[in-house]
Amino acid sequence: MARPTDGFKEFVLDQLTDLRGMTCRAMFGGYGLYREGVFFAIVHKSRLYFKTDETSRAAYLKHGMKPFQPSARQTLKTYYEVPVEIVEDREQLIEWATTASSADG
Repeated sequence: MARPTDGFKEFVLDQLTDLRGMTCRAMFGGYGLYREGVFFAIVHKSRLYFKTDETSRAAYLKHGMKPFQPSARQTLKTYYEVPVEIVEDREQLIEWATTASSADG
């Protein structure tokens, strides 16, 4: 059965086509993105979240983005939603994904 985020996931994967070493796996009601085996992103309910660290998190906060909250009682404070304007801009999205895949957070 197709998941509701399949269309969005396909869009994100298309946007990240040029990001070498990336794979995608279904997980916890969404998808996990990996680069060379390193988990760096979550696609969940038609939203994209990237792994952040102390340095990269400021860009997400500047855009007013919030951390990934899969349930009312759980928040993953190192994964932040990627702004729509970044998701829609292939070059910027690849830059942000590259940063996320090397984040220490």
